[in-house]
Amino acid sequence: MPVPTARVTVRLTPRASREEIAGEREGAILVRVTAPPVDGAANEALVRLLAKTLRLPKGAVAIVSGETSRTKIVRVEGLDESEVRGRLGLGKP
Repeated sequence: MPVPTARVTVRLTPRASREEIAGEREGAILVRVTAPPVDGAANEALVRLLAKTLRLPKGAVAIVSGETSRTKIVRVEGLDESEVRGRLGLGKP
């Protein structure tokens, strides 16, 4: 049986006052991280926060596009999209 994989759109806000999943807007999951957008620090913080919140190993979460953009496509292995949104406290897609 194949491992479920989700691709979700994330809108990242670096240099926030705290790290959190802040809801969603126009289908994109809003994520705030305290790290600055320098040398991949904000991307690393995004992957770490999503993995922790989704209760998955860090290797199961990867940015597949938008490395230098605020809007990113993130691949999550081991969960389908509805499971990802449920664990993040969001409704159905």
